[in-house]
Amino acid sequence: MEKNVALIALFAALIAALGLVPKITLTFGVPITAQSLGVMLCGTVLGARRGALSVLLFLLLVAIGLPLLSGGRGGLGAFATPSAGFLLGWPVAAFVTGWIVETWRGAPMTLVAGMASVIGGIGVMYGFGIAGMAFMLDKTLAEAGALVLAFVPGDFLKAAIAGMLTSALARARPSSVLSRAA
Repeated sequence: MEKNVALIALFAALIAALGLVPKITLTFGVPITAQSLGVMLCGTVLGARRGALSVLLFLLLVAIGLPLLSGGRGGLGAFATPSAGFLLGWPVAAFVTGWIVETWRGAPMTLVAGMASVIGGIGVMYGFGIAGMAFMLDKTLAEAGALVLAFVPGDFLKAAIAGMLTSALARARPSSVLSRAA
């Protein structure tokens, strides 16, 4: 129990630390950050439940006002911006990513974690993000979808990094990858 709580807090801190990487804010108000890599790693390393809880803890800390989002943003106002859909999708993205790693056992970890990051960490996150952007920017889903094309190359790179890091951790310390623990 204590180990789970510590790991959930540790990965929430990882997402916060990735917010220190300077953001690049696009003209429509959604920043490119490294924090989505942390969300992917929450799922691939901690698994579905613990990964989602870690992201929920991070978002709770943001909601109470801690400036943990890239650029030092925090507070409830962060959930009323064009990036709100992405933020709300993070726990679901971590859950789906973790669920895929937990259930897909027949392939090498690099491939499984990378594909899980693409499906959960990009596909699910984009679904929420596009819906949020369409609502907040008063655009159609197609218009909002076209805006996120700027994120695609970087997010595929993050998914590959998540796959390689998870695989390396699984080789070095197999018991540390809780998404694959028995």
